[in-house]
Amino acid sequence: MRTKVLLLAAAVALMGASSASAFRLTSPAFRSGAAIPKRFSCDGADVSPPLRWTAPPRRARSLALVLEDTSTAPPFMHWLAWGLASRVRALVPGARLTFQGRNDFGRLGYGGPCPPGGARHRYVFRLYALRKPLKLAAGATARELDKALKPGNILGQASLVGTYKRPTGT
Repeated sequence: MRTKVLLLAAAVALMGASSASAFRLTSPAFRSGAAIPKRFSCDGADVSPPLRWTAPPRRARSLALVLEDTSTAPPFMHWLAWGLASRVRALVPGARLTFQGRNDFGRLGYGGPCPPGGARHRYVFRLYALRKPLKLAAGATARELDKALKPGNILGQASLVGTYKRPTGT
């Protein structure tokens, strides 16, 4: 009996892991690991890129999205958004979202890549599938969002990596 219970628990864990691993984030504007087009940076229109994702884990009720430059210490937050319905599968370029936080530029919403000239930086988009919607007001800080993203509320995470390099002297 104990063996059956352990096997059942392992099967449930594997099913959960496989559904979470199927949660993928992509962009039609750039491949993962490739350069983010200038249009989505401070050197261009500085609008958010289009994003697409697969279905989140089944029990997800809400989604949260962050974009940070991981080439800086500490990471520089470019975008914080939450309250996306779990049935949504994409964002258009320049998406206007209801619940957006204050990025490290001190502005609400998206702030595109803008590293010092000559340095290639790495940008990570992270989409979180949440068991329950976050109780945060628009304008929350990265610290407040991080505190609200409790591990027990995160059912899955999908990421997309892009890079950006400005010309030397900019």
